[in-house]
Amino acid sequence: MTEFRKMREEVSRELKDRIIPFWKGLRDPSGGYIGQVEFDLTRRPDADRGCILNSRILWFFSEGYMLLKDESLLDEAGHAYEMLKRMTDGKNGGVFWSVHPDGSPADTTKHAYNQAFAIYALSAYYRASGNPEALKLAEELFEITETKCRDRGGYLEAFTADWKPAGNDKLSENGVEAGRTMNTLLHMLEGCTGLYEANHSEAVRARLYDIADVFEHRIYNPEKHRQEVFFDADYNTLIDLHSFGHDIETSWLMDHTLDVLGDNALTERIRPLLLSMADRTYHDALTESGFCNESECGRVNTDRIWWVQAEALLGFLNAYKHTGEERYKSAVLSQWRYIRDVLSDRRDGSEWFWSVREDGVPNEKPIVEQWKCPYHNGRMCFEVLKRISPEGELI
Repeated sequence: MTEFRKMREEVSRELKDRIIPFWKGLRDPSGGYIGQVEFDLTRRPDADRGCILNSRILWFFSEGYMLLKDESLLDEAGHAYEMLKRMTDGKNGGVFWSVHPDGSPADTTKHAYNQAFAIYALSAYYRASGNPEALKLAEELFEITETKCRDRGGYLEAFTADWKPAGNDKLSENGVEAGRTMNTLLHMLEGCTGLYEANHSEAVRARLYDIADVFEHRIYNPEKHRQEVFFDADYNTLIDLHSFGHDIETSWLMDHTLDVLGDNALTERIRPLLLSMADRTYHDALTESGFCNESECGRVNTDRIWWVQAEALLGFLNAYKHTGEERYKSAVLSQWRYIRDVLSDRRDGSEWFWSVREDGVPNEKPIVEQWKCPYHNGRMCFEVLKRISPEGELI
């Protein structure tokens, strides 16, 4: 049995026997999915429901149905869809940051990042279900995002319920408050790519080219072979921060967009930058026991974050596809061993830890909350099953 074949079989079991049943088990008959599960596995059905979490659950079950053809997953996606509709603002448009379990608004912030994930999820649900209402809602969110969240330089970040500019504390970290972020741009790319796959709109296609241009000329640092993270409104970087996780995620996620667009000239220009980021993180972040989080002013945060580990596996799998370099294959296999043996929480009624320290001890953070979701680890499983044949060959 080849190493990739064995890994694929183990990843399939992780998805079908652990991740999917865990998230199915959080379904709330009154609407949506339980929004908080503590480290000790105590469930908090009264916790607010984050729109990002609900969107990612909707995306996960929609994509899972399209891959696995399991009707129960489409039913779960429909349940998440009904909650997402309750998260929309019928008066001013857009989706709120969070709602109470009964669907009434909790945090009414409108954030470009949040709109992007709703677009991404609704587009996937449309492709899975054929429900035209879902596509219409995705297109409406795209239009209002273009109208309210953009200026001549690109995407802005946070707004009040009636779309007045607001502080960007939700997507800012490391002691700065950013006027623009790499993270929001990345996930607008993701959302628009999903929408383009659903409706093949020329307006959405044009926006993907704009995003690629901002990445190439504003976000990517050619001297350091990395993305900058936090910016003021004029794209001046605010902090010396290398987000290893976002760079390796971008390296394959934007590569997927290039495949969707099918523009050879654009691919020839952008793909080398993406591979340069994969190479840089290979040298700076990869260890024999997982992938480090980030480096701020040269100080490396060595926590192994759940989503970073999943994206590292995919980024290196993508780099191996394009380069054939054995070091990337070895990185994929070592990442999977780390995820399987250390990061996956083997307690009954759990899935993956939020993060694990360098010494292998889990940090006692929630198993589920507004950011902790099935999107990164579920997507890793989906992509492995798509990219590696049952015989263990790259597809």
